[in-house]
Amino acid sequence: MKKLVVSFVAGIMIAGTAVTTVSAQEYEVEKGDSLWMIANENDITVEELIELNDLNTSTIHPNQLLLINHKEKYKVEKGDTLNAIANNHDVTVSNLKDWNELSTDLIVIGQELLIQNSNVDQDNASESNTNENTQTAEETNTSNESSSSAGSSSEATASSNESAASNSQEQPEGQTFSVTATAYTANCDGCSGITSTGVDLNNNPDAKVIAVDPNVIPLGSEVYVEGYGYATAADVGGAIQGNKIDIHVPTKDEAYNWGVRTVDVTIVD
Repeated sequence: MKKLVVSFVAGIMIAGTAVTTVSAQEYEVEKGDSLWMIANENDITVEELIELNDLNTSTIHPNQLLLINHKEKYKVEKGDTLNAIANNHDVTVSNLKDWNELSTDLIVIGQELLIQNSNVDQDNASESNTNENTQTAEETNTSNESSSSAGSSSEATASSNESAASNSQEQPEGQTFSVTATAYTANCDGCSGITSTGVDLNNNPDAKVIAVDPNVIPLGSEVYVEGYGYATAADVGGAIQGNKIDIHVPTKDEAYNWGVRTVDVTIVD
């Protein structure tokens, strides 16, 4: 039986908000295995295996551990940029665009990006993670001792912070005005599922996208829509003229439920 070992590496912070966990897979070589066979079974190339494991030859031996290039998905959040995501995953913007077939640097909130795992030193990562966990445990014990004498104060502070965060999210800063908002889905008759800016809504059904009149809301703008949340102006429509928008939702039922509303829109960026 083929042996595949999954190792977990420490979380990565993206743009100060989003945290993802990168998983790396190790394959234990068995008698009769070849690099071609392992690569074929794991949907990668022999060249990738050689580069990922710093191999000087294609010869492998039983019980040898090979790092398998693992692919993960990262969901775009408010404030993310391709450059920030690339930097924090130790890849290039060109890599991200190639892996996700992006023709522009525009990404939208809720969009899922495919990211191939970089060459991680598993031993160092495990040791670092262990030390971090040990330190965290010690800090937690100290924190618990302190919090027992100041519990009420901490709860009051936490409540205040939550309230402030909630108010901040409900009242984003920027130019605000009222619009008539309808809803649409990529799964409609005659729809390609691709926005005018190239976002594939078929592969990203949860993407927060609105269709706009570019003369009112510039394409690529990050906006906050009352009742919908943060989104990206990434599409246009023949009937979307003036102070009108069309929000993207995953299903027709959600589109019907939205109906036609008058909402406030804030251009955040």
